[in-house]
Amino acid sequence: MIFRAILGPVVVALSIFSPQLGMFGICLVLAFLSDVFDGVLARKLDVATPGLRRLDSAADTVFYLSALFAAWHLHPDFILGHIDSLAFLAFLEVFRYGYDVIKFGREASYHMWTSKLWGILLFAGFFEMLVFDSSGFAVDLAIYSGILADFEGLAISFLLKYWKNDVPTLFHAIRLRAEQFKGGYD
Repeated sequence: MIFRAILGPVVVALSIFSPQLGMFGICLVLAFLSDVFDGVLARKLDVATPGLRRLDSAADTVFYLSALFAAWHLHPDFILGHIDSLAFLAFLEVFRYGYDVIKFGREASYHMWTSKLWGILLFAGFFEMLVFDSSGFAVDLAIYSGILADFEGLAISFLLKYWKNDVPTLFHAIRLRAEQFKGGYD
């Protein structure tokens, strides 16, 4: 997780001082593998606490905002070509974060399946932009999967009475809501 957060500034520095496609590819692959294996290792060592999972999400945010800066710095036309959908995604991210903090006193940490899909597609989208110098289908999928994940996250937050981490889908949240209102869950 810390490794992934450190890779973010490396990607920014590469974009400013030495934009090499292969180096972007290495950073993206290492960050992706770090994300996958951090989770596997944390579960295997039984240290996957809510706080650690929130830090994992923060590391993802640092890395992918750094990759977005690199894409903007190197290919502003790619970003401007998607500005409406990116602006909507950014609005949803900020709104969702604000709503969760107001309702629960902290950000959500659902680790939804749609968020996991978004992570895979973010990797593919940034790989397309930073390694293949292109902005096409993979970038579109990354953006729209992020919008889908945010809508699902908002729906889960609207449904839940109390903060809960690791809610994989909206269907799980519906079940949790029923338990929370029966008084069987705190």
